[in-house]
Amino acid sequence: MREAQRRDAGRGAELARVFALVFLIVAVPAAEAQDTTDHAAHHVYELGAFTVESGATIPQAKLVYATYGHLDSHRDNAILLPSHYMADHHGYDWLIGPPLALDTTRYFLIATEMFGNGHSSSPSNTPEPFHGPRFPVTTIRDNVEAVHRLLTQELGITHLRAIIGFSMGAEQAFQWAVSYPSFMDRIVATSGTAKCYGHGYVRLEGQIAALEADGDFKGGDYTEEPVRGIRAFGAVWAGWLYSQEWWRRELWRTLMPQAKTAGDAMAAVVKGFEGADANNYILQARTWEQHDVGTTKGFDGNVERALRSITVPVLYMPSATDLYFPLGDAEYEKQFIAHVQFLPIPSLWGHPAGAGEAPADRAFLNTHIRDFLGQR
Repeated sequence: MREAQRRDAGRGAELARVFALVFLIVAVPAAEAQDTTDHAAHHVYELGAFTVESGATIPQAKLVYATYGHLDSHRDNAILLPSHYMADHHGYDWLIGPPLALDTTRYFLIATEMFGNGHSSSPSNTPEPFHGPRFPVTTIRDNVEAVHRLLTQELGITHLRAIIGFSMGAEQAFQWAVSYPSFMDRIVATSGTAKCYGHGYVRLEGQIAALEADGDFKGGDYTEEPVRGIRAFGAVWAGWLYSQEWWRRELWRTLMPQAKTAGDAMAAVVKGFEGADANNYILQARTWEQHDVGTTKGFDGNVERALRSITVPVLYMPSATDLYFPLGDAEYEKQFIAHVQFLPIPSLWGHPAGAGEAPADRAFLNTHIRDFLGQR
């Protein structure tokens, strides 16, 4: 393996924290997080040879996850928290620990990390023949299957109290409810839909194109990170992350007090993307854009049929101003879900509203998720 590849493989922690900086500048202020979020136990589950939907087999696949709390004697207090784009398990700190919705004296939490985040098997940490751009595209269903194997074969868990997912985590929650309809009691989906619709695909392809346009990208076989491409990627991302009204009202001042202009705020968002692996960014973007519960085996590409197959209660919480997963897409989907509580987040914070970036959004999410779980 080339020296640059070795450096890539050692960047996992830095890579997965990029979105903690960008999304969660953040969901829980540092002091509050230290007071309320329980310490997680970190684990690596060796999947061995893992065949993905494309037919490729990753010889020594691994899945990184963290656990909080304790599994009770009845083994019925487990909640799954599947990660979102480029995140590690800290993506749910806004929910975890007393007095938040997921009290770890009550629940056993499993926070899993998706393929491609730099910790679990990824382009940056997998040897040839799957290093870098040769890493196979992994789907949301591939991630669900890997976690299903973790739960049933490694942890001995055959039923979950709930699955709670933000963004790509919401995509996974919906897929679980279609693929394994009786495996959980209920699901919660925030700022995420059951399918990536056409406009989302176009946005993601635009961001990928920004990376690939950098001459240093070299088709993914770069020896140094394509810095200009990563900055361009971040610039595209910045325009979609928050709502137009968020920018007009200059709400960025509450996150970035040092910023004096919208340009300063944009630069801060872009800065958060630097130092990460471009191939990892692309892999998870491909995972995102390919997702469609309708293409689950047995549904013949029909998303409406797939959604009608969901039998468990669903708390569906789109952000009212999300530009990634627009409210209209969620309104379209909810009409096909039998037992849905549809509760848009009344926020100007765009996509990150679903991860409680603003204090009001965080309180709103924790209150309604706690109630939905039947805690009171």
